[in-house]
Amino acid sequence: MNLHEFQAKQLFSRYNIPTPQGQVVNSEAQARQAAEQLGGERWVVKAQVHAGGRGKAGGVKLVNSLDEVANAAYGMLGQRLVTHQTTAEGLPIHQVLIEQPSDIQRELYLAVLVDRETQRVVFMVSAQGGMDIEAVAKETPEAILNLFVDPVVGLQGFQCRRAGFFLGLKDSAFKQLQGVMQGLYQLFTDNDVSLVEINPLVVTGDNNLLAVDAKLNLDDNALFRQPELAARFDPTQEDEAEVLAQKFGLSYISLDGEVACMVNGAGLAMATMDLIKKEGGEPANFLDVGGGTTSDRVAEAFKLILSDKKVKSILVNIFGGIVRCDLIAEGIMLAAKEVGLSLPVIVRLEGTNAEQGRDLLEKSGMNIRVALNLTDAAKQAVAAAQEGQA
Repeated sequence: MNLHEFQAKQLFSRYNIPTPQGQVVNSEAQARQAAEQLGGERWVVKAQVHAGGRGKAGGVKLVNSLDEVANAAYGMLGQRLVTHQTTAEGLPIHQVLIEQPSDIQRELYLAVLVDRETQRVVFMVSAQGGMDIEAVAKETPEAILNLFVDPVVGLQGFQCRRAGFFLGLKDSAFKQLQGVMQGLYQLFTDNDVSLVEINPLVVTGDNNLLAVDAKLNLDDNALFRQPELAARFDPTQEDEAEVLAQKFGLSYISLDGEVACMVNGAGLAMATMDLIKKEGGEPANFLDVGGGTTSDRVAEAFKLILSDKKVKSILVNIFGGIVRCDLIAEGIMLAAKEVGLSLPVIVRLEGTNAEQGRDLLEKSGMNIRVALNLTDAAKQAVAAAQEGQA
């Protein structure tokens, strides 16, 4: 789960990580009022969306008057921001952050994440802040310092000092870095964070550190013990179908293809998608209905698939171990009746009560084809999709 920049900065303040003064607003009148309260003669207006690259896309504006603050907020709110990290449709802007500008002398990069290979938390540090860190890692990997934290002893002072020397910090900024890193590590572990990124972490004119930007991702599997943070979820920043899938306990990811998949089990789902590709098609989604699914859940999964206008055919691949195939068949027919099925559906059932399930589908009188094996099912689904595109 992602947090907005202003939400991440609110969390930063609890751990004494310095950030610019700012207020989040949702109207041009509030934007003007916030700028007046912050004071000064210049302000930064920042669109709040779950995507990077906002500045290049017009989502961050430096303005010089209260009228410009209001106009910038008016121009962003209610619009959709398209960046290199969003789809072509972009993400809706419902809030903007009004901040005081910072006296930036240097831009640094600082992030904390889980390194799955070493099974440790790692700090990534670079003097090339304000840039795409992926590009830095590819072109100049020596510009990034990785510091791995032993979970038994936690982040150590010598690691913070090593980061300070690597970044070339001096005096007050050098001393402040340890506090920032210790705060980030405590924040990371206390709140079940999977990624926290400050890009840029700036050195100001008076040699102080300031987190000008903030990105924070939470571990979805740990949200049950983070109710306060879970309540900050913004469904408008996510795919509508994926949000609905979470409600029904389905694992769903929308893709760009034309052959929809409904499978029980993540491994079987991946294999199904591979076969669709092998037969010349493109999967429209990843959808795992789970090993202990019910007919009602299958019906909801079917509705999700049919809400995608790109879909030209549907491949259902179910192995009935815990779940009974006849219940799956009933769920498919129930969903088909509710939504008025018109697309071809190819079903492969194996396992518990597979024969009964296949028999129900064959006698349903609907546009449902029963395949005897997975390869045959993939071929039929791809062919049906291609016929639908013709």
